[in-house]
Amino acid sequence: MWLEIDKLEDDFLQLERLNHQHSHEIAKVVSDQDAEQLWFTSIPTKAKAATYVEQALSAKDQICFAIRLKQTGDLVGSTRFYDIKAEHKRAMIGYTWYLASARRTSVNTRCKLLLLKHLFESHSAIAVELQTHFMNHASRAAIERLGAKQDGILRNHQIMPDGSLRDTVCYSIIQSEWPAVRNQLQAKLLKYETLENRLGGEYEPV
Repeated sequence: MWLEIDKLEDDFLQLERLNHQHSHEIAKVVSDQDAEQLWFTSIPTKAKAATYVEQALSAKDQICFAIRLKQTGDLVGSTRFYDIKAEHKRAMIGYTWYLASARRTSVNTRCKLLLLKHLFESHSAIAVELQTHFMNHASRAAIERLGAKQDGILRNHQIMPDGSLRDTVCYSIIQSEWPAVRNQLQAKLLKYETLENRLGGEYEPV
């Protein structure tokens, strides 16, 4: 498969190919309260962790990752490439969720930088797409901070597990925009390092 990769990593973060052994670990770390409160995301519940992994691995045209902190070895989320179109050199990034401990930290910036570099620099992608629920304002803001541009909104695009209808906001980054997006992400990481050194933790820069 185009984009085929078992692991993506930097000095801080490791994206490892999702497998059945992750089921128990995901069940151990996820919060059912998060899954209920963030109903517009793909966070699995403890009881459905095995089903979540099974469905992710059985999906076609997808490469799924578990996200792990190198320093502690903790699993803090999951993401994937999906709707991969090798013939058109484009793919989507999504199904992303993070534990509460990883939100508002450098994890999302690092994760997106690894995924986008793999797409644009290792495989000469011409475009990447990102989608999110219209109600997921935090996700929309995070995608826009990447430098992705909104293409439009698909009304009544999907039926959610609870029966509600999802309006999907569509974004994209094209090949010519990648250098500027990469510079933006790298600049954000420099801000993280400055704040971490000053405050002794990880913080989302303004």
